[in-house]
Amino acid sequence: MNRDEEHLKLLAIFHYVVGGIAGLCALIPVIHLTIGLFLLLAPRQMWGPGQSAPPAMLGLLFIIIAGAFIVVGLTLAGCVLAAGRFLARRKHHGFCLVVACLECMFMPLGTVLGVFTIIVLMREPVKLLFAPAPPVRDN
Repeated sequence: MNRDEEHLKLLAIFHYVVGGIAGLCALIPVIHLTIGLFLLLAPRQMWGPGQSAPPAMLGLLFIIIAGAFIVVGLTLAGCVLAAGRFLARRKHHGFCLVVACLECMFMPLGTVLGVFTIIVLMREPVKLLFAPAPPVRDN
């Protein structure tokens, strides 16, 4: 196994790890989603007698914002995991490069992983590893 193949193997493993961590972090807003559901479905149970319940719009706002954060976070985590799989299989060079650029936004693990992935993917021998195999001709 040469140096480039070993780097791709390590990058694939690190993508799996960072994708898993990103997926877990994307689920943090479930707390806010739960609060929003309580505010929308059972507002009287959260406040004592004589206190007015907040408007239902507040609960809906919690649900929409938390849901958006969860969906976007899990989508990005899925893309990072897919990029790890594609790096391991040496497929979809462009997708892996785009995900590496997106990873640079997420400090500190994503930035480190994204920069190293970009550096490795820009090497000419690595680009050749991603090239499709030539078709086999039968004589």
